[in-house]
Amino acid sequence: MERISKNENENATEASFIVSLHIAKAGKPHTIAETLIKSCVKDVVSCMLGPDMAKKIDTVQLSNSTISKRIYTISESVENELIRRLKTCEFFSLQLDESTDVAGLAVLLVFVRYPFEMQIEEELLMSEVHETYTTGDEIFKAIDKCVQKNDLEWSKCVDICSDGAAAMVGKVKGAVSRMKQVAGNATSSHCVIHRHSLATRRMPQDLKVVLDGAVKIINHVKSCPLQAHLLKLTTEDLGMDHFHLLLHTEVWWLSRGNFLARLFELKDALVVTFTEEPFIQQLTDVDWLLKLGYLSDIFEKLNETTTSLQGKGGAQLEKIKDLRKIITFFKACVESRDISNFPRLQEFVKTNEINLQTNFLEMCIAHLQGLERSIVDYFPDIDSDDIYSWMMNPFFLRPET
Repeated sequence: MERISKNENENATEASFIVSLHIAKAGKPHTIAETLIKSCVKDVVSCMLGPDMAKKIDTVQLSNSTISKRIYTISESVENELIRRLKTCEFFSLQLDESTDVAGLAVLLVFVRYPFEMQIEEELLMSEVHETYTTGDEIFKAIDKCVQKNDLEWSKCVDICSDGAAAMVGKVKGAVSRMKQVAGNATSSHCVIHRHSLATRRMPQDLKVVLDGAVKIINHVKSCPLQAHLLKLTTEDLGMDHFHLLLHTEVWWLSRGNFLARLFELKDALVVTFTEEPFIQQLTDVDWLLKLGYLSDIFEKLNETTTSLQGKGGAQLEKIKDLRKIITFFKACVESRDISNFPRLQEFVKTNEINLQTNFLEMCIAHLQGLERSIVDYFPDIDSDDIYSWMMNPFFLRPET
């Protein structure tokens, strides 16, 4: 009997840890375990296995304090395992970024990549809120404190990736420069996703005016709850798939493609809802809508590359090369008056029986040419596999002896 009781206690403890892990991953309040999850599990077990089996659920400890302790224990175990791996691995690389969130807090995030069991793992090394200054010196001190606290070796750091901001890459007081002084074998690199975002910002003035106008339209509608509600009613009556516009922000990588696509989708509903608004003149202007359709399509294509660059997997160099080839192909198609690669634009032209003017096509070609040049500017020597070999494997380069 004692052995059975011990096993039941162990099972109850394990179940408590599992529930705590799920709550932590979902970001839910700790009280949800006792107020909702436990009662739900008891009801399910009672229905499926009987009341006697449901009584065993009471042995699982899911109080608020218990869940907090379990989550802390799990996080401590994960951190200890990460530090153990970093101490035993041969090399590692760091990626850091400091940004201010919606609450106005300056948060520093540092990720570490390292080889483990024939794979490259990526984990969060540290997260810290800077309550005062966010200078390069302060960022370096925070990271160095973490390294010294966990007895890690700067000499194992082979690359430091940042967003290229002045506080990061300043020659004297930049965080990366300070880190390279203590990590003599480390190289520095500019975040691929950040460079991709910068490369796609350039556009002809005519398209920039349309982009700015689209942002003003959305801000005008979203600024008043009544206007947003009226738009929702109209889109429901018209049987549209979406009912709301999306706000635009420069911080989110995918923002331009998403909010332009949604605006182009709801353009007819906007015209019906806001007949007296000044921006209706733009939404009924064929030339303006052609440019909006083109922008929504091209940024959707760019978003696909941005999404593919995120997460684990590598091969970022090949994806950037593929993007350049795609843009070259798009440009060749537009030069031959083929817009089949831009579905929203093509559908709009076909539905309204529009004959595309040469100046519009030349503007699209100029934008695509500008994207080509930007990619080369932000990814110089992209065809050199030696220079960008770290993008395939950040541990390809070995420190000189």
